[in-house]
Amino acid sequence: MKAVSVVTIKKELKHRSSDELIKLCLRLSRFKKENKELLTYLLFESENEAGYIDSVKAYVDEEFEIINRDSYYYIRKSIRKVLKNIKKYIRYSQNKETEVELLLYFCQKLKYFKPSIKGSTQLQNMYNRQLVLAQKYIASLHEDLQYDYNLLLEELDN
Repeated sequence: MKAVSVVTIKKELKHRSSDELIKLCLRLSRFKKENKELLTYLLFESENEAGYIDSVKAYVDEEFEIINRDSYYYIRKSIRKVLKNIKKYIRYSQNKETEVELLLYFCQKLKYFKPSIKGSTQLQNMYNRQLVLAQKYIASLHEDLQYDYNLLLEELDN
């Protein structure tokens, strides 16, 4: 089965009643965990972006606490998982400020991680890529926010 375009889906949804839309959303949420997470964000957390950022930061803190520090292999694997989830949460929000805030927080956690990421070239490269990405997104923000985030970025860059 080939999926139809978003435009076609949008036209079809306009012709459905609100009860049918509710049933479709609930059915959609049963199939993928990401669909349910996105609906949760849109319905409950999109109104309070600061609270959402705090909850993602709490998740990152928890994940960094349980990282297996026995070897750099396990550290890299765990940190890639954390970054993948952060990117997923950023996609839900689609807010540039949230994206910058979470990327900088991830870099901050990575910089002060023990054992140091300087012992692994891959971790150091991952850290540098995220800093460059954050810098790119900071450039698209309002001037006041750019100044604040650039201060954080300079602190992480040293």
